[in-house]
Amino acid sequence: MADIGTRLFTWLNGEKVGEDQFGNLYYRPKKRADGQREKRWVVYKGEAEASKVPPSWHAWLHHTVVEIPSESDAQPQSWQKEHLPNLTGTDLAYRPPGHVLKGGVRDKATGDYQAWRPE
Repeated sequence: MADIGTRLFTWLNGEKVGEDQFGNLYYRPKKRADGQREKRWVVYKGEAEASKVPPSWHAWLHHTVVEIPSESDAQPQSWQKEHLPNLTGTDLAYRPPGHVLKGGVRDKATGDYQAWRPE
């Protein structure tokens, strides 16, 4: 949920240009300033987390593409995995073998490591 300042700014100055599959709303200014690059912003649905922005909308927000993403742009390719938000700090975060929250037991060393010794 956007804070009151963002909601007020968006209500006064924003023109909604689209919505992604996660419910995030994308805006640009109602009025265009001559000679200045267009400001673009997102109002997140739920917690503000940048990893919730799909690639097509990320490209638009950062002026990599000019055109507003269409529904077909949002369709994933056959080789793409389903989007996952940043899971750092959650129970679903990746923890390598030996991590204290994953048992804390590491595999034995294989002996292929040789310590550096100064001459």
